[in-house]
Amino acid sequence: MGGSIEKRGKNSWRLVCSSGYDQNGKRKKRTKTVKCKNKSKARIELAKFITEIEAGEYIAPEKMVFGRFVEEWMNKYALKDLAPTTIAAFNTHLQNRILPYFSHMRLDQIKTIHIINYLASLEKAGRKDGTGKPLSSSTIEYNHRVLRNIFQRAVDWQLIKSSPVASVKKPKVTQKEVQVYNEADVIRLFKCLQGERAMWRMLISLAVTGGLRRGELLGLEWKHIDFEKSTIQIKQTVSHANGEYVVREPKTANSRRTISIPGALIEELKSYKKNTNRERIQAGELWEGGEHYFLFSSWNGKPLYPSSVTTWWRSFTKRNKLSHIKFHALRHTSATLLINKGVHAKTISSRLGHADIRTTMNIYGHALQEADQVAANHYDSLFEGKQKTDTK
Repeated sequence: MGGSIEKRGKNSWRLVCSSGYDQNGKRKKRTKTVKCKNKSKARIELAKFITEIEAGEYIAPEKMVFGRFVEEWMNKYALKDLAPTTIAAFNTHLQNRILPYFSHMRLDQIKTIHIINYLASLEKAGRKDGTGKPLSSSTIEYNHRVLRNIFQRAVDWQLIKSSPVASVKKPKVTQKEVQVYNEADVIRLFKCLQGERAMWRMLISLAVTGGLRRGELLGLEWKHIDFEKSTIQIKQTVSHANGEYVVREPKTANSRRTISIPGALIEELKSYKKNTNRERIQAGELWEGGEHYFLFSSWNGKPLYPSSVTTWWRSFTKRNKLSHIKFHALRHTSATLLINKGVHAKTISSRLGHADIRTTMNIYGHALQEADQVAANHYDSLFEGKQKTDTK
């Protein structure tokens, strides 16, 4: 099977590949336009192009349907460049709604209006859990995100000239007021924790006092704790996908941070570390932690499943008759407690690992406004003397 290269423009090359003859004896040709810096790079792309055709993997753009392209996107992009948890989340939305809607449509014939109509249909759609509740604004926004990613790859690979999602405004996400614990609730929470295993006491205590995400808690190792300085370094997260745990760096530079924790908690952590050291020795050859030594793990050193944390938390609040809030709300509780203590928003933003203080302001705007009103009330005393003078 032969092929040739034609220069089309600056850094643009047309690949031409002969693929036999049709029933009328006419030579069949496959063409593909690629972006390359020079002819040598274009020759490499031509070799790949010929290999695809010979293996039967090449599908002409004019015949590529959305469902087939998603397979290409998954194998050639998602599995290589996206985190396993992100792939799992994307796949959930693809299988539940996106593919049933777009799968049969030709990629180059999907227009902006189709994307708009699809997102509009989601506003009327109900959840698939049998509750009959409408989809949340965040779910609709996530569908937009998945479609934007897929069609951008199609543009990058020059299967289509422009993305039909590019002109679609990102759906607005309505921020719901998150239920959190107040100071009295947290005091009662810590009291109830005294009857629990040390692992759970430490995990919940760090969630509240450090404002850590669940994946950040599960990614903590003993080497990340500085007992002298009473600090913890957030350097990695743990997630699970396809039955295996995945250790990754946090998504953003701001998420990689060092935070201070209460001195009293440091003393408890020292005691907890002695217990984990003994358990590690007892595990002996059955230890499967490898190079990692996690704070929170099963008996053989493997990190806890994220779902097991959520399950335990729900059971714990029920057993102790505590008002149930989502586990992630402990992070919000941490921030709200600091706001009520008058801690500056910038400090709170840094502790939470937000890339922008505006993120903190948007999430905790209500609590910050209440704290600001309390601060303003402190000035009332300045006017008491003036009011007495004015009445004379």
